[in-house]
Amino acid sequence: MKAVIFGAGNIGRGFLGQLFHQSGCGITFVDVVEEVIERINRDRSFPIRIVSDTEDVYTVDSVDAIRATDTSAVASAIASADIMGTAVGVNILPRIAPAIAAGLKQRFDSGNVSQLNIIICENIIESGKHLKALVLEKLALEYHVLVDQKIGFVAAVVSRMVPALTDEDRRENPVQIKVEPYCIMPVDKHAFRGELPAIKGLEFSDNLFAYEERKLFTHNAGHAICAYFGYQKGYTYIYQAITDSSIRSKVFDALMESGGGLIQKHGFTPEQHREHIEDLFSRFANVALGDTVARVGRDPLRKLGFNDRLIGSARIALEFGIEPLNLVDGICAALKFDNPDDEAALDLQRLLDQKGVDHVLSEVSGLSADGPLFALIKRAYG
Repeated sequence: MKAVIFGAGNIGRGFLGQLFHQSGCGITFVDVVEEVIERINRDRSFPIRIVSDTEDVYTVDSVDAIRATDTSAVASAIASADIMGTAVGVNILPRIAPAIAAGLKQRFDSGNVSQLNIIICENIIESGKHLKALVLEKLALEYHVLVDQKIGFVAAVVSRMVPALTDEDRRENPVQIKVEPYCIMPVDKHAFRGELPAIKGLEFSDNLFAYEERKLFTHNAGHAICAYFGYQKGYTYIYQAITDSSIRSKVFDALMESGGGLIQKHGFTPEQHREHIEDLFSRFANVALGDTVARVGRDPLRKLGFNDRLIGSARIALEFGIEPLNLVDGICAALKFDNPDDEAALDLQRLLDQKGVDHVLSEVSGLSADGPLFALIKRAYG
């Protein structure tokens, strides 16, 4: 099979790339980073370092890369692809939608009306609907029925941890990637067109929304809160923070608060949720990943959004009658995250200094001043 992946970054290479390759696909990456494109085209392969107590190396070969600006080459790759994926970041999806639309047009115009599924590895709920709408905006109406019938926009839940390369790693090989062993990707079973693809590692879900919310309000929330508490204590790495008993206890209690809402909303059992948290904590404690507090905590402005991991977790707890006191402590720690190397963190501090916490909770987090969560955060923040 021929696979096309938009985004040759951490998830593109370190997750989708492995799943597609181990399922027998040759892979074409579409990217904008010249160093990565050139190295992939030079080596036609890259190593994935799977690290825990030991390290294994998985080599992805039969790969090439094309520049996102080469619209003709991108369209031709899509026109003949058997499967696709995206891992570019939510904010970049509008930029790649025209290229996907052009590729689908060329595909249909050439007479290729076989099914094509696009696995969307973006950190947004209902990513399939989001990308499909963006693509349809760029296609003439005459193609819309074919897109509905033949093209699957498949939302995925990405939980594999892939930390950024160190400078030393980049000097050694800028396209190597370091990942944790966990390699399961839940996907929306009902979004596929045609037969379900034989891609190893995919977990076909009848209710992906439940897993999307659990990922955002458990994995992402717990990771972020761990980072913010860790920053307050001066830790450099996530594994240092999660093995601090006081931080571990606070994060656990926070995730039990959001978990109470998830259990009632989606039917997870308390035992399943507790086991999920413990599994996450063991993964957070993976020393070999070397994941930093600064990386996980970066961009607190985005993470404090109304539907994002922190405010969203507290809201789902409140929705089901659970007072999110530990989640609120995590939110306050995010508000105090003042990493001097993080421009978004500094922007947040400037907003707090100049306009106050009420403004941030209202304008950044979208909370109503007369709502219960606004009051809880303001009281805890001081």
